[in-house]
Amino acid sequence: MSSMWVLDEPSPSPDARIAYGPGPYHFGDLRLPSGPGPHPVVVVVHGGFWRAKYDLGYMGHVCAALTASGFATWSLEYRRIGHEGGGFPGTFEDVALGVDHLRALAGKYSLDLSRLVFTGHSAGGHLALWLGARHRLPGRGVLCRGNPLRPRGVVALAAVSHLPRAFELRLSDGVVESFMGGAPEALAVPYSLASPSALQPLGLPQVLIHGVEDDTVPVAMSEDFSARGGSLGDDVRAVSLPGAGHFEIVDPRSREWPHVVEAIRSLM
Repeated sequence: MSSMWVLDEPSPSPDARIAYGPGPYHFGDLRLPSGPGPHPVVVVVHGGFWRAKYDLGYMGHVCAALTASGFATWSLEYRRIGHEGGGFPGTFEDVALGVDHLRALAGKYSLDLSRLVFTGHSAGGHLALWLGARHRLPGRGVLCRGNPLRPRGVVALAAVSHLPRAFELRLSDGVVESFMGGAPEALAVPYSLASPSALQPLGLPQVLIHGVEDDTVPVAMSEDFSARGGSLGDDVRAVSLPGAGHFEIVDPRSREWPHVVEAIRSLM
């Protein structure tokens, strides 16, 4: 992980760092393309297996590259494992609040919320899929927020799309148990609200991009999620990239990067 340039080099500065809530991790980084707008928008959710030691910094390169391609980007920070209130349900509450805050920013920054795509990497891919599926949550559920902002689609990058399966595989030393506060058999309702796999069909277009050689999150997770979504009527496809591991798809200098930009454009 430390050998990848995208994690080693300083992230380009955002145009604005904006609070979306009252806590120290309730903020997002906004980057705007040149020109008057209104700009299409990509919400970017960073990964790091939901742990406090990983923040939004490494996705700044992704955001800068997308902004150079003509998209405004809104990169979300949120409470993680190790922060007070992090994990279930606080992490979910935070990213939902952060996405919906775009409505308050749209006028000032000339954002076109009718052209909106969510993307995220690894655990951030999980959160991006979940954010796209919020309209599927039960109306009185713990994570329900009225009138969630809905995107045109989701581009999930090496996403942890199936939390019970990730628990079974003990990804990242069993992090799912820490994130959710227990095992799936003991917490059936929380897992049913938190795992994108439990919310299928999501009811919006999805592209799941994954490196075949990923040894952090197995490519089969995206392929199986896509196949199941398709069988349930979703517009979903998996793009499996031979030779790629976990981080090439968030490296704008990589040969895999154009697949990400192409997928986002295809949903706009």
